[in-house]
Amino acid sequence: MTRKLDLPPGVTHWDLRRRRRFRRLFRGVYLDRGIPVTERVRAAGALLLCGDEAAASHHTAARIWGAVVPDDGQVHVSVDGNRPRVLGIRAHRVKVGGQQCNRVNGMRVTTPVQTFLDLGSELPLVDLVVLGDSLVKAALVTPEELVAAVKTFRGGGRRLLRRAASLVRRDVDSPMESRVRMLMLLAGLPEPTINHKVRWPDGSLRYRFDLSYPTFLLVVEYDGRQHADSDRQWDGDIDRREWMDGEDWRIVIIRSKDIYNTPGKTLQRITAAMRAKGMAVPRLADEWRLHFPGRPGDVAEPA
Repeated sequence: MTRKLDLPPGVTHWDLRRRRRFRRLFRGVYLDRGIPVTERVRAAGALLLCGDEAAASHHTAARIWGAVVPDDGQVHVSVDGNRPRVLGIRAHRVKVGGQQCNRVNGMRVTTPVQTFLDLGSELPLVDLVVLGDSLVKAALVTPEELVAAVKTFRGGGRRLLRRAASLVRRDVDSPMESRVRMLMLLAGLPEPTINHKVRWPDGSLRYRFDLSYPTFLLVVEYDGRQHADSDRQWDGDIDRREWMDGEDWRIVIIRSKDIYNTPGKTLQRITAAMRAKGMAVPRLADEWRLHFPGRPGDVAEPA
């Protein structure tokens, strides 16, 4: 990787203009075409345009750590002083020492906890919980560490961060599982057990359920495309479903469209299954509508 003004031996401005050997990452920053463009590479390229104390931060730091955040197409960096105005780079101004950073392959990156705090003023509640759950899954933080960090945080989005941290959980397998759980909680439904395990007589794992109410033998589970694309997964699902039927478990299967297009009807399906299993269902709260708008005409059960 090179800046246009700092050409290594054997590289000319003509080489950069022809773009056969190099690709342009940002204005004035070029990358050898043999090097894959990863999140870390893009961040390193952006930091070439910043001062020595700059760091990859916000969405970019989250992805470098392997966490889940919405893709806004920008490389996010935090700088002290003048911010570079370059297409594709979003620079956030911070004071020197104002952020906690680690070195990742020699590059300054905000710590996982700092990244969560920084994004409190950038992301809505559900995306913050998805981020927190994914950081915990990657064994980078614990829910308790996030709760403790937000208590002393004095930056923007403090109230939202406190609530999001309180909703982060262990053992969440996927971002969509986080979203299903948040849809249920924002509607006022009782919090389900996460990753309930059914074991063989010898104690080894037999089955696990994403979200469930074990006392009532009810499972709410997100199914992604891998369940249809993998024969091995499909065979395992059939075996598990036959076991569940024999043990009187009820399962509600949720797909992507059920969350993004028809969350109201999804809540109807979940509450109908709850009632069928003898659960007391509270009157649904309306907050879920703010975070899961769905398509026109999608409704939940009447109050």
